[in-house]
Amino acid sequence: MINTTELRVVLPLVLPGIADTRDRCVARLIALLEGRPGIVQVHIVGSEGPSPELCIHYDPSTLSLSRVRELAQAAGAELSAAFGHLVISTSAAMQPRAASRIAESLRKAPGVVEADVAASGAVRIEFDRGKTSEKSLRDAAAKLGLGAEGPSAEAAEHAPGQGEHAGHGHASGGPFGERSELIFAILAGVLLASGWLIEWREVGPGWLPTALYIAAYFFGGWFTAKEAFENLRERRFAIDTLTLVAAIGAAALGKWAEGALLLFLFGIGHSLEQYAMGRARRAIEALAELAPDTATVRRDGSTQSIPVGELQLGDVVIVRPNERLPADGVVVVGTTSVNQAPVTGESVPVDKRATDDAKAALAAFDRLGPEFRVFAGTINGAGAIEVMVARRAEQSTMARVVKMVTEAQAQRSPTQQFTERFERIFVPSVLVLVAVLLFAGFVIDEPFAATFYRAMAVLVAASPCALAISVPSAVLSGVARAARGGVLIKGGGALENLGSLTSIAFDKTGTLTEGKPKLTDAVAAPGATEDELLAVALAVEEQSDHPLASAVVAGARERLADRIKPATVADVKSITGRGVSAQVDGQTVHIGKPVLFSELPDSALPAAVDEANKQLVANGRTTMVVRQGARFLGVLGVMDTPRPVAGQVMAELRQLGIERLIMISGDNQQVAEAVAKTVGLTEAQGDLMPEQKVDAIKKLRQEHGKVAMVGDGVNDAPAMANATVGIAMGAAGSDVALETADVALMADDLAQLPFAVGLSRSSSRIIKQNLWVSLGVVVMLIPATIFGLGIATAVLFHEGSTLIVVANALRLLAYKGKTPARAALDAKVAEAAR
Repeated sequence: MINTTELRVVLPLVLPGIADTRDRCVARLIALLEGRPGIVQVHIVGSEGPSPELCIHYDPSTLSLSRVRELAQAAGAELSAAFGHLVISTSAAMQPRAASRIAESLRKAPGVVEADVAASGAVRIEFDRGKTSEKSLRDAAAKLGLGAEGPSAEAAEHAPGQGEHAGHGHASGGPFGERSELIFAILAGVLLASGWLIEWREVGPGWLPTALYIAAYFFGGWFTAKEAFENLRERRFAIDTLTLVAAIGAAALGKWAEGALLLFLFGIGHSLEQYAMGRARRAIEALAELAPDTATVRRDGSTQSIPVGELQLGDVVIVRPNERLPADGVVVVGTTSVNQAPVTGESVPVDKRATDDAKAALAAFDRLGPEFRVFAGTINGAGAIEVMVARRAEQSTMARVVKMVTEAQAQRSPTQQFTERFERIFVPSVLVLVAVLLFAGFVIDEPFAATFYRAMAVLVAASPCALAISVPSAVLSGVARAARGGVLIKGGGALENLGSLTSIAFDKTGTLTEGKPKLTDAVAAPGATEDELLAVALAVEEQSDHPLASAVVAGARERLADRIKPATVADVKSITGRGVSAQVDGQTVHIGKPVLFSELPDSALPAAVDEANKQLVANGRTTMVVRQGARFLGVLGVMDTPRPVAGQVMAELRQLGIERLIMISGDNQQVAEAVAKTVGLTEAQGDLMPEQKVDAIKKLRQEHGKVAMVGDGVNDAPAMANATVGIAMGAAGSDVALETADVALMADDLAQLPFAVGLSRSSSRIIKQNLWVSLGVVVMLIPATIFGLGIATAVLFHEGSTLIVVANALRLLAYKGKTPARAALDAKVAEAAR
């Protein structure tokens, strides 16, 4: 038996740009590594989470840790050089059926490993660099009607293995551009109505109504026939094929009006689908257009206007009042307030001021305070400022969000994958049923014309048009609405999972709490006063760099309000793990944990001080006892206080159907329980090391099924990786949070969470509603047409269901994101500003 050692590496560090464990490059990477001597096993950990890890078990007697890491990096580099990932965004939406057909055509192109095409125009292609190039794939996409234009292959090759920036092109749908199908459908409707009126009023020659119906066939059936023939060339039987056959059958029976009605309504349905996809796509494009095209930059002692694409790191740009910011950067001159709603969803402007050390701030941009950093696309307030550029235009937070949302559109959700599998089985089954119905004359006594009419009616009834559009329209609308509200949801899978889970786990520090300890209590001992206790503590802690010292200093200054003259302090010494000692006005002062005084001679805590300490600890405080000379002055209580909206947020989550709200924290159990009780959580688990947080998440998944984990996306990455949905707060400007999370709340604002959950809940409900409507109509119409329901009535029900599911999905674009928690916080901020 070999004794093995384990190495874990975050997957995107080995395969840049790849976080989806279903990507074929992940399987190739595992195969490459497992073939190396000394490597026993390779697998993925946290495959459903936001930060999957490559776990390598190796024999330490054969390979060193550094060598294993080198092998992993080399294998990743080899695959990145061999396989590319291209993301294209076209300028026009399309019907989901056309998107599916184009995706299949792309998969057949030489060198293409996998291809996904979203109805909104987003395209994602994985390809073998040895067999094809990016330019060839862009040309192939253009021939399929995608009309993609983007960076040249040479320019794109600088980042092998990573998704390239989206290009934009023009995809003309006919003589009237993108509106051609709608105009053709309207013309078909006008011709149909004219023919019907002439026939009803019995005016004009007898051949005129039929001629008008035939003309309606031409305009109504042009795009349907075009797509049906494309499908037949690919040997696919799709919905368009069923519709076209039914229309031809109606014409063969002399039912020109009914056939024209079918094609007219089918064309209108198609146009509405394209409108729905276009609405979702334009919502995303609107984000990309927020950043200005040019920037005023200060160079060589003068100012000049240049395209934002030419901005370099370290450039200083001038932003005048009410202008949009051209780049992510650090404020170096001036003060102002910035409307960050386009990026973070915050409805209240955020105050900004200049940093003292611009270069240091630039190097630590991810960790910089919100008062110093700004983002491209946000809107400056009344003050003129100068900003040092921290990121190039294509790497700005806004650009990355747009790119990630584009990629999310091309990823099929679990329900969408189900509906596509269902269609592949259902459509051929319908054709078989229709063929069987054509022989009904051998069973019942009726003319062949009646049998044929019934078969065509069944064809119309069984076409799952509404099913094809039901899921993608809802997913795209949900993702687009979330992005507009400052929430990045990476695809339909995360949207559906967040919409159906009932358990959410939270990290404590910085998530449920402010992340900044505050002095909450000062309990004086008998014979001492609160002012005396605070004055001594202030004098000593001002000399300390301990994280809790600043909380004590700030709290003491606020309470004392300059009432007491500062004491003289000398000989300050840190007592590791226990506290601090110093000389104050000639007397020795000790400030530290209660355990410190059990270790010092003759310093047992008096009963009153001990009782006060225990009470504070029971309430979740971190305590410090203060003694000057032989006198105990009292106990100080410090606590990382909950966010102001935390309690309201938890109440809203419960209203949304979240039954279990759990905190997992590294703090002691009493502190965890105190915070949990304050904000209204159902459970608290404290004293957890990082690996124990992972175990806690795994246990929650076993007990409750799906569970989300909310954290900062950095320290909580392992736990988030093992959750069904990882949710990162404060993701704006943070590369790690954006890359690792399934859902990223762009603002460091807990009040965005109910919006994200509520939107996902609504999306899940709408997806289910659409599935029930689309499948229900088909289930109802098939037997109804078999037993005599006419084509015209079947068409009205059939196309009516398509209109219903599309309109239902578009409701998500108008989802109201103003939760009571958000409104309450905005009101508090506005009141404070006044």
